[in-house]
Amino acid sequence: MAIITSPVLNAIRTGFRKNFEDGKTRGMPMYNAVATIVPSSTKSNTYGWLGQWPGFREWIGERQLKSIKEHGYTITNKDFESSVAVDRNDIEDDNLGVYSPMMDEMGYAASVFPDELVFPLLGAGFTSTCYDGQYFFDTDHPVNSEVDGSGTDISFSNAIIDPGYTGDAWYLLDTSRSLKPLIFQERKGMQFVAMDNPNDEQVFMNKVFRYGVDCRCNVGYGFWQMAIGVKKELTPATLWEAINKFRSFKADGGRPLGLGKNGLTLVVPSSLHEHATKINEREQIDDGGVTVSNELKGKFTVLNPDYLQA
Repeated sequence: MAIITSPVLNAIRTGFRKNFEDGKTRGMPMYNAVATIVPSSTKSNTYGWLGQWPGFREWIGERQLKSIKEHGYTITNKDFESSVAVDRNDIEDDNLGVYSPMMDEMGYAASVFPDELVFPLLGAGFTSTCYDGQYFFDTDHPVNSEVDGSGTDISFSNAIIDPGYTGDAWYLLDTSRSLKPLIFQERKGMQFVAMDNPNDEQVFMNKVFRYGVDCRCNVGYGFWQMAIGVKKELTPATLWEAINKFRSFKADGGRPLGLGKNGLTLVVPSSLHEHATKINEREQIDDGGVTVSNELKGKFTVLNPDYLQA
């Protein structure tokens, strides 16, 4: 039987932390491909700059400040945790082998947790609002036609919906810019914490030592102009329809945004992964029963995230 001493507990803590770090290396998160990582130093961040696409004008007279609408889109950080209780008897009986895989798995879960928050935003985008008050994927996002805000709003659609389609939704994103379509806001990164004082109340009352991980973060929507949500059959024609939507998007004042030319990411559920890969990689494809050259070959990065909700 092992005697529980500070050196023993320090060694256990060190071993568990190593298991945790090893588990983190096994995760292969994808969120940073589609989300801007924004450091946060407060309870929440307000993204008043969303909607303000930087551009140039001839400098006549004074500078034009705040000529584009300001928005008060706020993302409030949330607390998340994962914990494991280790029975004191298992320490005394040198029976810790069962806990090492749990700590390893906790590390893996920590590394992919941002994916678990970020990718469901896409599925929810048809019914969740973004900075302009519209659903993230909507048919009538307003854009002002004049630089000084005096013109009539025009609208753009970043949703392609076939009422008769019964399959899973998929998404085409422009990830070529420094800012991405989604936002991962990080207040505090994953921290491994040990509550392993032998005099702790939980040890006294319940004979358990506690180990866990916690973080503070949240996610939200960035520029709707960088994402097309599609509820329509995945075909070359539909992909071109989505690309052409990107090419039509304009900022306030009518300036083209130059999206859809490169850096395209096709995000698909597992049901469409094989088909999307074929469209992206084959020299020739079937188009309505006819074999044709594939102009879309290599045009996308295909992502099939685990946590995508169709």
